Amino acid sequence: MNKEIVTGLMAYGMSGKVFHAPFIHAHPGFKLHAITERNQKNAKNDYPGIISYNTLDELFDDEAIELMIINTPNYTHFDYAVKALNAGKHILVEKPFTATSAEAKELFSLAEQVGKKIFFYQNRRWDSDFTAVRQIIESGKLGKLNEVHFRYDRYRATIGIKLFKEEPIAASGLMYDLGPHLLDQAISIFGKPESFHKILGKNRKDTKVDDYFSIHLSYPDSVNVFVHSNMLVVDALPAFVLNGTDGSLQKVRADGQEEQLLKGMKLNDEAYGFEAEGTAGKLTLIDEQGNKTVHPVPSLRGSYLPLFEAIYQSIVNDIDYPVTQEQVITQLEILEA
Repeated sequence: MNKEIVTGLMAYGMSGKVFHAPFIHAHPGFKLHAITERNQKNAKNDYPGIISYNTLDELFDDEAIELMIINTPNYTHFDYAVKALNAGKHILVEKPFTATSAEAKELFSLAEQVGKKIFFYQNRRWDSDFTAVRQIIESGKLGKLNEVHFRYDRYRATIGIKLFKEEPIAASGLMYDLGPHLLDQAISIFGKPESFHKILGKNRKDTKVDDYFSIHLSYPDSVNVFVHSNMLVVDALPAFVLNGTDGSLQKVRADGQEEQLLKGMKLNDEAYGFEAEGTAGKLTLIDEQGNKTVHPVPSLRGSYLPLFEAIYQSIVNDIDYPVTQEQVITQLEILEA
């Protein structure tokens, strides 16, 4: 690759350390150039030669930076995106992209005015488990789908320390935290729903924000898609359940990339991206005579590198990025409704 995209990272907390820096560093088309670290200076230990700025203003003012990764609290995304675009940078923004569809449209207009590109960090499209589910859907083995469930459950009964997720401010609560993942997965396969119905709940003691949601997405030909998330699930159900005229699929959430990266595993490790044993999906098919057969559905290796490859190809070769503006607007309209 002849072109090297000089990249700045706005924070080196968990998301910067796990979801961004390793991939920017590993991809030959990017240069991990600078980062903002207000307090502890840890990035240089992992990436010698990186510039560590004390303030975001210094990062914005660095004229060498071509791509800015906005991985700051949800409510800051819009303001920092405006600032980065006006500073002449392409931007990669974590989920949720913005708090409202109106803010998103304003950013799309600004990006067009300044001639820069916007990218959406919807990494769960490249999870090993979701990739396996997508392949089964696209194979047609299930026949006509009628009921689809995507779940992302946890057990976290206490109020978290990240106030931007726990205080009733813009883009807070579980729906804005995990909703973008689940909705993007659904929208990437099924498109924009004809209609939707949303239920929110507050179940943890002293919670100020939603910690439960269930969204029913209605599609043509009686295809019903449900996305759910609950922070008080002790014994999690399968994350993916699909029913069709010719079979059913069940799959647990098993992508291990986040856990592996948190433990310090490198992308070139032979074990990186592979699911643990015993997590294969279960595909049950039925033939015209009513005979059932059960087939394991192992997942391919998961990797978020294709997301960054797509960004590279879009900037360098003007190839369309797979997460579209229209899909993000659909997602935000559901979240804000």
